[in-house]
Amino acid sequence: MALVTGASSGIGAEYARRLAARGWHTVLVARRGPRLDELAHRLRKETGTTVETLVADLSAPGDLTRVTERAAAGDIAFLVNSAGINGYGPFAELEPGLMTKVIDVNVTALTTLTRAAVPGMLEHGHGTIVNVASQIAFAGSLPPHPLPHRAIYAGTKGYVLTFTRTLASELSGTPLRVQALAPGLVDTEFHLSRGLEPVREHDTPARPLGGIPATKVVEASLAALDAGEVVCVPGLPGHDPIERLVEAEVAIRRSSRAAGGSVPTQGARSRQA
Repeated sequence: MALVTGASSGIGAEYARRLAARGWHTVLVARRGPRLDELAHRLRKETGTTVETLVADLSAPGDLTRVTERAAAGDIAFLVNSAGINGYGPFAELEPGLMTKVIDVNVTALTTLTRAAVPGMLEHGHGTIVNVASQIAFAGSLPPHPLPHRAIYAGTKGYVLTFTRTLASELSGTPLRVQALAPGLVDTEFHLSRGLEPVREHDTPARPLGGIPATKVVEASLAALDAGEVVCVPGLPGHDPIERLVEAEVAIRRSSRAAGGSVPTQGARSRQA
């Protein structure tokens, strides 16, 4: 079974379609029940697969508990943590409730579901985890305009990137595949809402918002999984920038050791063993 969060639109919905087309039975999670039901009906009809739906707001403790229990059932072999909200806005003006919600969805839920699924994957000897980060994880020092005010969102996506890379290194001797997917602007509904409420049906744009199509993002992710790449940045020509990032991290740790520390100098893995 594959469990996909944020499955009502965008990258999550596209991953659900691709996995069902490959014969995966799926568990689809999102806040918008009608959207989930529509997608589930279409996937059952087109692929003959089993599709479960879980209507859940991953920032709500009770809903997260329900989804976590499903992820921990032992039959989830592919986990896509695609659910995310942005909470864009100047930090000093950000509503405390929205700030907490962004962290709960982007960090807490993703981490909790990953922890729930990994033991079963290890027990069965196979499994895949895709955590959706963002190119904004690499944009912390850049000013807004044209980028959004994004301190909380960028911070959460920086966490997703570091958490996933570190977990991939920890699990490199196992059969599990772990990936941080870091797209740039994607042509989805994501920017139509700051996240307090789901995008309403009549807010859905009649024409593309711009950016890379979600189909291309998922194609890149799947190809990177096959290539054993832990960090996938769709549209990035080659893997050299990621390798240079790893080299810079190693150099920073070596400088600490040279100054008298005892930090190990083994580099972070950008590709799986």
